[in-house]
Amino acid sequence: MRIAVMTQNTKLYSSRRLIEAARERGHKVEPIKTLQVIINIASHRPSLFYNGEMLEGFDAVIPRIGASITNYGTAVLRQFEMMGVFPLNESVAIGRSRDKLRSLQLLSRRGIGLPVTAFAHDPKRSAEVIEMAGGAPVVIKLLEGTQGIGVVLGDTEQSARSVIEAFRGVNINILVQEFIREAGGTDIRAIVVGGKVVAAMQRKGAEGDFRSNLHRGGSAKSIKITPEERSTAIRSAKIMGLNVCGVDMLRSNHGPVVMEVNSSPGLEGIEEASGVDVAAKVIEFLEKNAAPGKTRTRGKG
Repeated sequence: MRIAVMTQNTKLYSSRRLIEAARERGHKVEPIKTLQVIINIASHRPSLFYNGEMLEGFDAVIPRIGASITNYGTAVLRQFEMMGVFPLNESVAIGRSRDKLRSLQLLSRRGIGLPVTAFAHDPKRSAEVIEMAGGAPVVIKLLEGTQGIGVVLGDTEQSARSVIEAFRGVNINILVQEFIREAGGTDIRAIVVGGKVVAAMQRKGAEGDFRSNLHRGGSAKSIKITPEERSTAIRSAKIMGLNVCGVDMLRSNHGPVVMEVNSSPGLEGIEEASGVDVAAKVIEFLEKNAAPGKTRTRGKG
C-alpha cells in the first residue's frame, strides 16, 4: 500500500512509530506536513498539492492532527476522503471527538457512563452549574483543552465560581464536571483499534496533581481492565465513529465513566507501559480495511 501520514513533525514518537511500522510491513509511506498542503476545490475533481506536486495514488491516509490545527487538518482529510483515499479515522469522527461538549452529548445519548457535566453560557449562572455538577470540588475544563492543559480543580464553591467567572468573562467556553474522588488521581486509557481493545494502562498524576496526563509528569503501568471497562471503551469508539482511539476512563463507585475519547492518542506511554506494538496493530487494521471509496461519509459530513 501507499500510505500518507499527516503530521507536522515526523520526529514525534507516535508519527515515527507509525511510519516505521508501515515500512517494516513493506508499505510505501510519505509523511506530509498538514499545514503545507494546498487544497484545490475544483468541480468534479477535488485535489491536493504538496511541495508543488499533486498528491495522488494513495491507498490510505493516517491523520495525526494536532488540536491547534483541527479545522485545517480535517479540511485536508476531507479532501483526501473525497478523492477516495481510505482514512484511518474519518474527518467527521475527528471533528466530533475534538468538540468536548458534542462528544459528551453523543455518549450520554447512548447510555455511556459519564461524570455529571454542566455547561452554561452566562457566567452569572456559575452557582447553579456547580450545584448541578454535585457541588465543590468540581473539575473545570476548557472545551478546546488537550493533554491536561486548561483543566482546573475548583476545591471550594468560591474558588470554582471565581475560575468559571474568569473564563466566561473573556468568552472562553468551559465544562464543569463532578470530581470523582474515589478515582484517587488515577485513570485508565484503553486503546481501541478496529472495534477491539488492543492495550490498556493505568495513569497516575504527579504528586499533588489530580490530572493523570503523562505530559504533565504522570506515570503509567499496564493494567487488566474489567469486561465492563472493555465494553465501555469499544462502545465509545463506535459511537464516535473512530476506528482507532484512546478512551480515557475513571473508576467510579457506579462503574467506569468516560472522560474523553482521543482520536490521535499518543503511542509512547501505552507501548512502554503495555509492551504492545500498537503501531503495528494500526497498520494491520489498514491492511485489512483500506479500499478506495470505503469511507462511510466520503467527506460529506
